[in-house]
Amino acid sequence: MFGLLRKWRRARRLEAVQVPQELWTRVEARLPFLDFLDPADRARLRELARAFLAEKEFHGAQGLALTDEIMLGIALQACLPILRTGLDAYKDWVGVVVYPGDFVIPRHEVDEAGVVHEYDDEVLGEAWEGGPVLVSWYPEGEGPAGVNVVIHEFAHKLDMTNGNVDGLPALPAGMSRETWSQVFGEAYEDFCRAVDAGQETVLDPYGAEHPGEFFAVASEAFFEAPVLVQQAHPALYEQLRRYYRVDPAAGERRLLGE
Repeated sequence: MFGLLRKWRRARRLEAVQVPQELWTRVEARLPFLDFLDPADRARLRELARAFLAEKEFHGAQGLALTDEIMLGIALQACLPILRTGLDAYKDWVGVVVYPGDFVIPRHEVDEAGVVHEYDDEVLGEAWEGGPVLVSWYPEGEGPAGVNVVIHEFAHKLDMTNGNVDGLPALPAGMSRETWSQVFGEAYEDFCRAVDAGQETVLDPYGAEHPGEFFAVASEAFFEAPVLVQQAHPALYEQLRRYYRVDPAAGERRLLGE
């Protein structure tokens, strides 16, 4: 009974979100990494994005005036990692807070000696367990190169489905927790060694901060530079392909005529 009511309410909210074709085209043109999707998956992503807009509450921070382009761009990127699992992967929270560029979060930490440390942390985004997702938004061409803050923070939300932000999300049926842990653990250790040695890496060096950050930056690159990730980290790519149940490297090669 309650499940039917929930579906009915979702359908009613969805009816109110109508996106003109011209807006789809304009926003998607700014997200070229979506081009790996075939027509059926592109249509599915659009429906997920409409549902996301219907169910989530957007708030502009620091005077940012939210436009249809901003909200639709965030919705499309947020829904790309859940193309196969659906919007229930983001249940139990509603808020998306959008900042005009990077922003500062006051931190309050107590070290092992019991000393309190307070400092300002400048960030591009943050996902709160049970709470909103905070993301920065830049005008086209002005954001930090090689960073997708939306996919990054929503990967953290998926990581939280298993309780902790530790690089081990709740895996779909048929995937081995042991295999995932082994592949990610080995890839993370190799990656940290490369970063410590000052070597150039396919993944954002920020991923060396913590296994949870490694999963998030690997997810960013999986969608934005899939062929490079597959070449540099084939076993890692395969686990991400099975987890997200899409193969962007194959789509990218198809587009290149390979």
